Amino acid sequence: MSGFAWSAFAANLAWAAAAALTVMLATFALAVRAGLHRIVDIAWGVGFTAVAAVSLVASAGHGDPARRVLVTALTAVWGLRLAVHIARRSRGHGEDPRYEAMLAKAPGSRNLYALRMVYLLQGALVWLVSLPVQAAQYVSGPPSFLAWAGVAVWAVGLCFEAVGDAQLARFKADPAHRGRIMDRGLWAWTRHPNYFGDFCVWWGLFLLACDTPQSAAVSVVSPLVMSLLLVRGSGKRLLEQHMAGRPGYAEYMARTSGFFPRPPRRR
Repeated sequence: MSGFAWSAFAANLAWAAAAALTVMLATFALAVRAGLHRIVDIAWGVGFTAVAAVSLVASAGHGDPARRVLVTALTAVWGLRLAVHIARRSRGHGEDPRYEAMLAKAPGSRNLYALRMVYLLQGALVWLVSLPVQAAQYVSGPPSFLAWAGVAVWAVGLCFEAVGDAQLARFKADPAHRGRIMDRGLWAWTRHPNYFGDFCVWWGLFLLACDTPQSAAVSVVSPLVMSLLLVRGSGKRLLEQHMAGRPGYAEYMARTSGFFPRPPRRR
């Protein structure tokens, strides 16, 4: 029967917060030097990887070794793939319009405003959303069927993210597609395969931490917050507001699922 090392997990919360804060402050320093705050998007996946690595080291002697290595590896694969993808996508581009619009409203120093409203906020979110990754490190006993089901859900999510991102990148790289709406491949089944993939990744990691009632209870806020951000926060909602005026997007919305994949409606 699995158990949960409460006191050791509680101590890890501070180490995880320190790891997330270090990544964000280092990124802030690089962004100020480069004059480009969109760099913080690359740090999102790196921050989760850092939290997972620090938690793996801090949990030595507590949780099941197989589960600890597994949850760390899954987090790192997801986080580093995302970071590399965003770095490639943003290469050669200027400031992200989202950050430009936000910083235009800064009451004082733009950089200090960005530090408060972007970097420290994202660092706090990394710490909060990573709770299943932290908690899973302190669950004793080998991964159960539920945990392996979580790995399967994670794999579905990573596939949707990686394949969806690759399909969109190829589509945009073709000059013949300029001004057109991507509605092929996974994008024909859901308007946001990358966001749906993110959703699956974090519910999958949550299941990896669910082998005890205690670890499940402290972790469930993570997938709930991530789901809210993806659907109602800075993900789907804001992107669709931005895309609403594009020619053909209303028709695309009418025939394509807004989030969960399903066959497209007939035109």
